[in-house]
Amino acid sequence: MNFNEALNYIISKQSLGIMPGLNRILKLLERMGNPQNDLKIIHIAGTNGKGTVAATIANALIQNGYKIGLFSSPWVVDYREQIQINNAFISENEFAEYVEQYKDNDCSEFEFLTAVMYKYFSDKKVDYAVVECGMGGLEDATNVEKSNLAVITSVALDHTAFLGNTLEEIAYQKAGIIKENGICVLYPNPASEHVFEKVCKERDAKLIQVGNAGSWAQNNLGTAEAVLKLILGEVNASVVNLPARKERIGRILLDGGHNADAAKYLAYSLSDEIAVIGMMADKDIDAYLSIVAPKCKKIIATTPNNSRAVSVEKLKVIAEQYCSDVVAVSNPIEAVKQKDITLVCGSFFLAREIRSYLLKSKGLS
Repeated sequence: MNFNEALNYIISKQSLGIMPGLNRILKLLERMGNPQNDLKIIHIAGTNGKGTVAATIANALIQNGYKIGLFSSPWVVDYREQIQINNAFISENEFAEYVEQYKDNDCSEFEFLTAVMYKYFSDKKVDYAVVECGMGGLEDATNVEKSNLAVITSVALDHTAFLGNTLEEIAYQKAGIIKENGICVLYPNPASEHVFEKVCKERDAKLIQVGNAGSWAQNNLGTAEAVLKLILGEVNASVVNLPARKERIGRILLDGGHNADAAKYLAYSLSDEIAVIGMMADKDIDAYLSIVAPKCKKIIATTPNNSRAVSVEKLKVIAEQYCSDVVAVSNPIEAVKQKDITLVCGSFFLAREIRSYLLKSKGLS
């Protein structure tokens, strides 16, 4: 099995959809020798900021001489970017070998990818595995280790069909990664911190609450530094800038955030934008657009190449409630070719599709 065959095989498992529960991955991990139990794991859950906090922690530890595995999703540049050691993607050959060896399983795509990650990090004997949850925490495929250093970033309404309809319900799912007698570092979440306090008390875990520094970026940095302090002592870290997180490509701002809190964070940077927007149908589209669309003088609604994407017609109707000039261009590349585009947002799937085109068109790749 070569890399392309392995990639096609694991991606084909997307057809299974999201399947909460840990039985399938635990069975596969047992076949692998339970590699997750060999690792020191920094486990990160939250609605927004997980990727940034994870990368910031990983980068600081690498700079201090540690061998660090980083697992994060979704991918934007390359599928293999989800599994890295010291900022190097898992090789195509190694990825193919793991998929070939363990392909006979009933796991979802994310479950299989997670298991490969744990096995790879164990085989390579990383000093720490920095692991970002895919969705939630309690029943997320990553939540299979016996001990960890748990980290909770900003908690907001998202994935409500799976995690619950209130902040308290969602926070409880995120708190599922907190282990008995463990440690939990908590980003400022005043509306849900009582949930984490209760869970930590029930599990005899130590709760470290990060003080509110006044902005999302500063709070993400403060959360990462609180984790690093436990490992390194005093440290001055710097936030890692990730693809499609308020990324500037020429005059275009590219952002994959897709919920109301992400929209609020993005909106601070917006004014009179000409925007290409595409979203997934299972997101709170109205909540997102009610914040972003009023900052746009024109919106080109589009449809990312994903079965979960909302139709361009439906997105246009919702956007027209908040912006007087909305047109529909179903193909994302054609949409971004429209005149004077300054913003592309609403989905990491859209960002993934458009980013490489933007870099090539700007002569940056």
